[in-house]
Amino acid sequence: MRIDAHQHFWKYDPREFAWIDDSMAGIRRDFLPADLEPLLKAEGFDGCIAVQTRQSLAENRFLLDLARQSPFVRGVVGWVDLKKSDVELDLADFAGDPKAVGIRHIAQAEPDDRFLAHDDFVHGVRKLAAFDLAYDVLIYPRQLPAAIELVTKAPEVRFVLDHCAKPEIRNAQWEPWATGIRELAKAQNVSCKISGLVTEANWATWTSETLKPYVEHVIACFGVERCMLGSDWPVCLVAGEYGRVVGAMRKIVTGVAGEGAVDAMGKCVERVYLRVG
Repeated sequence: MRIDAHQHFWKYDPREFAWIDDSMAGIRRDFLPADLEPLLKAEGFDGCIAVQTRQSLAENRFLLDLARQSPFVRGVVGWVDLKKSDVELDLADFAGDPKAVGIRHIAQAEPDDRFLAHDDFVHGVRKLAAFDLAYDVLIYPRQLPAAIELVTKAPEVRFVLDHCAKPEIRNAQWEPWATGIRELAKAQNVSCKISGLVTEANWATWTSETLKPYVEHVIACFGVERCMLGSDWPVCLVAGEYGRVVGAMRKIVTGVAGEGAVDAMGKCVERVYLRVG
């Protein structure tokens, strides 16, 4: 299958989506499966993975309900409080749905750059293995050292790095991101989503050539078989329409890794999230 490995659904509420500031006013509205389905079909995708945006159990129920109603939503990455002493109860409730494939915490928003490496959080992440759930790592480059510690301490867990750890493309900053990616990729239990890069670049002036060095580095480090392709819709809309964003990423990936690259990335989604193969 060809799968958009990273996108979001929401019913817009200004209180719950305060991070959508005035510069992103164009996405201050609802985005639901009926909006995404024709875009997926037009770009040749067979399905998608819906990822949480709010850290609440209600968000899990909302996304799983949408996935049950929309077969093309192949999986849901939800949220639980991994520091809770009885987190197994919430994990069991979530994992009981066949569309539940992973958990994410918005670590990029944590003021402590070592949040992911703290023993209580690592302890919670390790519990995901018993429920056959992956963990999505959402960070900035400065948090890569903590992410490397986390994946090393939890070798039994499947990890997915979101948005290539958000390199500072708009400032053409290469290090310490590049070295951090190289070190993280040494852990064979980690895959990487080639997604979200257009919003780390200049929204008005980015081109495929702007993004290409970062994609090349990720594929060189992880190998195409441990990479996924994602749109980050609807957040990507601040920098370009769905077809333009996906088309650019497909062009780069194919140019770097060959004609079979997008199919290989679909197989990575199936293996890591959907437990196929």
